[in-house]
Amino acid sequence: MPIISRFDGLTIKMYFSQSEHDPPHIHVQYAEHAAVVEIKTGNILDGSLPKKQAKRIKEWTNNNKDELLEMWETKEIHKL
Repeated sequence: MPIISRFDGLTIKMYFSQSEHDPPHIHVQYAEHAAVVEIKTGNILDGSLPKKQAKRIKEWTNNNKDELLEMWETKEIHKL
């Protein structure tokens, strides 16, 4: 599974397997926490993150939304 970014202890990945589904989302890991985050809203769809990290990933997702959606649609990964 490709890692698209790492910062502040957060690891962000995007899968491109047949089992992936809409809405467009990323997978985030932080220590023992894991979450699925919707790209368009930055909201956690599944799992959990500590409050500070959830806020940080929401901001990051919002700042990188266009590039993330492009990766989701084209299935071409690049580091952010």
